[in-house]
Amino acid sequence: MSEDKKNEQQIMVPFDDLDKVESTDGHAFDALAMELATIQQSAKKVAIIGSRNLPITHQQIIEILSYALVIQGNTVITSGGSSGTNAAAIRGAMKANPDKLRVILPQTIGQQPSDVQDQLIGVPNIIEHPDRSMMTLADASRICNREIIDECQQLICFLSHTSNTLHKAIQHAEDSHKVVTAFYLD
Repeated sequence: MSEDKKNEQQIMVPFDDLDKVESTDGHAFDALAMELATIQQSAKKVAIIGSRNLPITHQQIIEILSYALVIQGNTVITSGGSSGTNAAAIRGAMKANPDKLRVILPQTIGQQPSDVQDQLIGVPNIIEHPDRSMMTLADASRICNREIIDECQQLICFLSHTSNTLHKAIQHAEDSHKVVTAFYLD
């Protein structure tokens, strides 16, 4: 044997497990295929949720986004809110086509502040939950976010890195194989 052949290292490549497919691999492929189909779909249900504490410029961007989504034939699903993300989503969708807006409240219209009640005048698709009237708003809102996410195909969320409730909502959406877009405001 020549000196060069002795100094070469041999690499062993195992071939016995290359054709095995884990059971989770098919599930990941199915989830990816579903997400791709959702993205390519022309009209879908898009949930918009997020922080109440937003500067006016962010609210204007959300309003324009909601308007554009509805103009393109999508349905926007959100919750009530006197300021912030939900209010901006409602304003934008109402300008484009009120019939393409679905507002799911954490409790009832009567439990909303008067400015929220005023904003909801003329919204044709409002879902109330009197069964949650005895809950805290925080608990009812967590359940409401899950309900909104369960009804949508895509979630757009505006949040800060410290928003635990919204992070949990995003995790629920991802676990449910929804297309998720998160905009961090900090």
